[in-house]
Amino acid sequence: MATLTLPPFPTSARQDAVDLYKAFKGFGCDKSAVINILAHRDSTQRALIQQEYRSMYSEDLTNRIKSELSGHLEEAVLLWLPDPATRDAMILKQALSGDRIDLTAATEIICSRTPSQIQTIKQIYHGRYHAYLEHDVTRHTSGDHQKLLLSYIGVVRYEGPEVDPAMVARDAKDLYKAGEKRIGTDENTFIHIFTGRSSAHLASVSASYKHSHKRSLTKAVKSETSGLFELGLLTILRCAENPAKYFAKVLHKAMKGLGTNDTTLIRVVVTRAEMDMQYIKAEYHKKHHKSLVEAIHSETSGHYRTFLESLVGSH
Repeated sequence: MATLTLPPFPTSARQDAVDLYKAFKGFGCDKSAVINILAHRDSTQRALIQQEYRSMYSEDLTNRIKSELSGHLEEAVLLWLPDPATRDAMILKQALSGDRIDLTAATEIICSRTPSQIQTIKQIYHGRYHAYLEHDVTRHTSGDHQKLLLSYIGVVRYEGPEVDPAMVARDAKDLYKAGEKRIGTDENTFIHIFTGRSSAHLASVSASYKHSHKRSLTKAVKSETSGLFELGLLTILRCAENPAKYFAKVLHKAMKGLGTNDTTLIRVVVTRAEMDMQYIKAEYHKKHHKSLVEAIHSETSGHYRTFLESLVGSH
């Protein structure tokens, strides 16, 4: 369930474009007006606003936002503007190019998306950047982590709820034999099963593994693997079992301790607000006995705080 709140009446993309232009005009930008409009429009509405703004003022709304806003607020608003698949492609391009390669962000986006979402992202990535996602992943990754990501991008998996109990039991057994039963780890078996099975199947494998071996598959992955390869496997597994719980964990990690990882905070809030943020909020509260809104409020300030809180919703 999304947490995005829309006005109770139909909005006009043309009027929104006019109101945004007014907010940018003159000395200083009316940031509150910008937030009130953009933080309460869905993906389709935001696309129409951008079209209207371009046709009326012969200027890209993104370019105007870059010149009017700054810091974390600018980063968050620019990431919020596109549709989800384009946004994911943008995050991946940024994570896999330039001076600051962010393989954690790239791994999160790839390993938490459904097969059909990944196919769309690949098409947009190629159309937008004239490069293949697989090539950029290959260029910046290595070893088992690289094998895992390339296999996850390349394999078309079943997305339905049905599972084959015999195959589930076999996979659980194979994972045990590939990891905890032996000295060393057969990483290829982990890659083969984690990237070739549906989410429903993998969740069932996890339950079967715990039932048979009295130890969670998550703990097995942690003890048998490390680094970015471990992160990829855990992301696939946790998103198969409970994506909201996974993202609640990522958000908590981004805000705990000294300082906040604002890039991660922005990425998760913006990418999940139109998806499952209501469930993420529930999981966050269940685990930390504190609302996600309270946590964001204490870690952010100013218009940046207002924007994120608008996306997450107060309840």
